[in-house]
Amino acid sequence: MSARLEMLEKLVATSTDPFHHYARAMELRSLDRLEDALVAYADVRARFPDYVPTYLMAAQVAQELDRDDDAREWATAGVAKAEAAGDGKAAHELGQLLTLLG
Repeated sequence: MSARLEMLEKLVATSTDPFHHYARAMELRSLDRLEDALVAYADVRARFPDYVPTYLMAAQVAQELDRDDDAREWATAGVAKAEAAGDGKAAHELGQLLTLLG
């Protein structure tokens, strides 16, 4: 386990900051632990459903895992969350991914 991941594991055990949970998922992705990363993104979504960055990253990981249906679901949900949050940039990026996924 990387030192960074170890630190993040400790943080998420007690943190209510969505970024800490998101950073843990990102670290798992950077370590090429894609299945674990997708599970971690799902945890972020369950705990902090309005944390918009989670949706694009999870959709990308699902796509990398050749799970296009999951990627579409993440991106579709993310567009709705981004639009509700007034985050046009994220909504656009998620929409582009949806177009790519077909």
